[in-house]
Amino acid sequence: MSSGFDFDHDINRAGTSSVKYDGRENMFGHPDVIPAWVADMDFAAPPEVTQALIERAQHPVYGYTLFPDSLYDAIIGWMKYRHNWVIQRDWIVMCPGVVPSLNAAVMAFTKPGDAVIIQPPVYFPFFSAVTQTGRKLIQNPLHSNNGRYTIDFDHLEQCAEEAHLMLLCSPHNPVGRVWQPSELEHLLQIAEQHDLIILSDEIHADLILPGNKHTVLSTLAESNAKILTAMAPSKTFNIPGLNLSTLIIPDKEIRTTINTVFNAMHVSASNPFSIVAFEAAYRHGADWLEALLTYLKGTRDLVETFLLEHLPEIKLTPTEGTYLLWLDCRTLNMNDAQLKHFMIHQAGVGLSPGILFGKEGSGFMRLNIGAPRQTILKILQQIKDAYCRQQNNP
Repeated sequence: MSSGFDFDHDINRAGTSSVKYDGRENMFGHPDVIPAWVADMDFAAPPEVTQALIERAQHPVYGYTLFPDSLYDAIIGWMKYRHNWVIQRDWIVMCPGVVPSLNAAVMAFTKPGDAVIIQPPVYFPFFSAVTQTGRKLIQNPLHSNNGRYTIDFDHLEQCAEEAHLMLLCSPHNPVGRVWQPSELEHLLQIAEQHDLIILSDEIHADLILPGNKHTVLSTLAESNAKILTAMAPSKTFNIPGLNLSTLIIPDKEIRTTINTVFNAMHVSASNPFSIVAFEAAYRHGADWLEALLTYLKGTRDLVETFLLEHLPEIKLTPTEGTYLLWLDCRTLNMNDAQLKHFMIHQAGVGLSPGILFGKEGSGFMRLNIGAPRQTILKILQQIKDAYCRQQNNP
């Protein structure tokens, strides 16, 4: 490729204890489905990240590790460069992943029985972060207008009258929306009026397809707004197995409260390898990321064209960000169990059933396109062939 990064290279991940590959038989009941479910990519991480890990591994002691000044500087630099967000070092809380941060926020800012808002269809740990901690789940389902999802603000305002905390997904997984500033400002107005704390999961903030722009929620808010922004290079640079993220929290009281929860659990986010990879990605990964986004847009367009030309029964939801596509399969006239069986046993592909993301996902499938384009094309072709066989042999 002209960028110097070969995203078409097929890397064999089998035998690496990969959840996506070595876990597929347990997940789907077959060891040979093409996996396109769990949200990591099949691309090599930026070479600077690999080199940083090699250099750290060459030091033969892997002891308890501090977060160095250079790590904080890298985070501050990336937020300013990529998101025009000027942050201060003391706003940064290092965390062992975004999902633990969701759970920590629920425990920090609510009591058992308190209400927490989520917006389905949404990443399924949003549900469990609320229900498994004994809180009350309030759902503010997204509206679908001709396939484009929007926030139901009238209903959200009703939800906010009861809730203490909202878990926002921005950009939204799985529907691929990149929320516009006007939408986020409306959300902030409701939050301020009802004294609502917002945990904004922005882990996909850097995975914005060309032609779209992400706005960090906190950049639109007053400095004392009750917002926690979850960020990480893990999805962006394909290093999620290293389990390191950050919460950026301008408000000191909010920061202190969530730190109390992390400290009580004695959970350390410090790991010598995750630290060097995190820093190297933010310092040196920009060119790789630009090439990746161009490649992902090309793959998204390929999926759209293929479905329109060869499988119009499946409709692609307009996708503005993430490498996760939301496929509307309702015209196939299968219930969720039948749809799952069809994909696994007839098409031989392992996608994420939409029903996992809430009842609003019934009849949908989530497709991870973070793989060489020929793999995605093979997935589409196998779905098409399976559907044609089914139609010819009802």
